[in-house]
Amino acid sequence: MNIFDVSRHGLNTFESIAIWSVLVIAFISLFYAWLLQRSVLKKDKGSEKMQEVWNAIRIGADSYLSTQLKTILPAILLLTVALFLSVYIVPPSAEALDEFPVNTKMVIAIGRTIAFIMGATFSLTVGQLGMRMAIQANVRAASAARRGFNEALSIAYYSGTVTGMLTDGLGLLGGTLIFIIFGKAAPDALLGFGFGGTLLALFMRVGGGIYTKAADVGADLVGKVEKDIPEDDPR
Repeated sequence: MNIFDVSRHGLNTFESIAIWSVLVIAFISLFYAWLLQRSVLKKDKGSEKMQEVWNAIRIGADSYLSTQLKTILPAILLLTVALFLSVYIVPPSAEALDEFPVNTKMVIAIGRTIAFIMGATFSLTVGQLGMRMAIQANVRAASAARRGFNEALSIAYYSGTVTGMLTDGLGLLGGTLIFIIFGKAAPDALLGFGFGGTLLALFMRVGGGIYTKAADVGADLVGKVEKDIPEDDPR
């Protein structure tokens, strides 16, 4: 059985074309994100002093991202097991029983588990690449602002669009692949995909906010209180 044969799900020609079109759009989004990333990285990083400040920011952010990844991975492993066993709490739907009449629970359990890992991986990828893109863009936008605000705004906009295109592209890619493989039973597997994606996004958003505020307060305490450094001084 060809798992990528959408005609086995009873779709007509128009519906089959629509499904594959969405998949093509997903790849176009990812390709566009890559093009924008290349465009931003080609920009000038500014003076030596600007790069010195930027390098300190980059090292701190890389350290945070590395620590975050080590913290998240054990949680992903535990939740992967939980998603596999969830089929006994949230049983397969009638559509899943119709689509996979043999070993339905096992098929859906494996599907949810793989979908969860895929959703978590995609979300983690967007978060990691998005933050690294922002780090690369900030010094370039600051450098461009010396020449004109239009160029600086373009760099900032492009770097943000990279994250947006990755989110859209990977979301469409994952959801479409699940629909192609599972057909009418797709909602059963999408449960894992959505849970993995949103869980990691929430974790990174909250963790990133805490990290940012901790760094801000730490810099204020050391800079203003101990060293008497004015506000917004790069030191």
